[in-house]
Amino acid sequence: MIKIITSDIPIPKRNDDVSEIISAVAKDIIKDVRARGDEALYELAEKFDGATLNSLKVTKEELKDAYNKMDNKYLEVVKRATENITEFHNYQKDKGFIVEKDGVIMGQKVTPIERVGIYVPGGKAVYPSSVLMNVIPAKIAGCEHISVVTPPRADGTIADEILACCYLLGVDAVYKVGGAGAIAALAFGTQTIEPVYKITGPGNAYVAAAKKQVFGTVGIDMIAGPSEILVIADDTANPEIVAADLLSQAEHDAMARCILATPSQKIAGKVAHAIEKQIAKLPRHEICRASIDDNGLIVVCDTLEGCFDISNQLAPEHLEIVVQDAISYLPKIKNAGSIFLGYYTPEAMGDYYAGVNHTLPTNATAKFSSALSVETFVKKSTFVCYNKEALEDATD
Repeated sequence: MIKIITSDIPIPKRNDDVSEIISAVAKDIIKDVRARGDEALYELAEKFDGATLNSLKVTKEELKDAYNKMDNKYLEVVKRATENITEFHNYQKDKGFIVEKDGVIMGQKVTPIERVGIYVPGGKAVYPSSVLMNVIPAKIAGCEHISVVTPPRADGTIADEILACCYLLGVDAVYKVGGAGAIAALAFGTQTIEPVYKITGPGNAYVAAAKKQVFGTVGIDMIAGPSEILVIADDTANPEIVAADLLSQAEHDAMARCILATPSQKIAGKVAHAIEKQIAKLPRHEICRASIDDNGLIVVCDTLEGCFDISNQLAPEHLEIVVQDAISYLPKIKNAGSIFLGYYTPEAMGDYYAGVNHTLPTNATAKFSSALSVETFVKKSTFVCYNKEALEDATD
């Protein structure tokens, strides 16, 4: 049962810090991959994925075959999502600028990162959306070479849904490697995998630990922890829908954090009841139950303003505002990864379809960091050029 508290009770900050044990394991894996390359990756695939691989790289024929296996309905949805994501991220393109004054030319040059590596999670679920959300901004940025790494299944294959998206978007290389070993391979290279300059994409605790350790050798997007959602709802909200939105994150991970902040005791009770009613019907109900019981919370505040104070303090990955005239409250939001406004904007639309990016800062890091974007895949250089007269004027 989800806990209900009042706003005068402190909300504990979730600890997403990677444990020393996980960090040590990741460190050993990185060291091994640097030393032995492909040989280490084959052994890691057998140890952690139960897969005996004949090769690490997915062939062009495998990519095309996976695409051709997809039914038209699936491909239609993927293509529409691709259009939405592309349209939104095109607005993020920065062309730099040039200014000229008194014989001095100055400006900022925006250059795509040449080689990037994208981690796509595997395991209990299939995440083709992670391909779209990372590859599309990289393509728009103009990256010359994009590699995707993703863990193989026990039979040594990658889910067709993942490969079909890679084929559709024209990914340059796809490798059957996962975990800390994949991050090490992208950072340092192996006999098969060429090193990249930046690594993006979410993963488990071992992936997070490895990204943290290779940062400096390569760039990274962020250290992302388990998913989070905070919903601010008043008594005009539909409690069944609010409960469903909270559970949409709870099903991701037993560590997912799901919070409702409301000034309405009535809504608090109705949402708690709706969660209990819905949770038993979900395919991943055990994961949802663990998330709700261990990391779920309903906070009853004195005022709606108090709900926004809590939200800005927690800086959630996903923030839903389910109140009348929700868009008018946008100026009150200081810290959030992505914001979903109104009665008809479920967080899942942003995760998969609307066009905004779903690779977002977690664990209060939205206080100082942003969602993955086209800017993630570029770097900026300033330049200056004096003519003779301007230099003489400056040195007089």
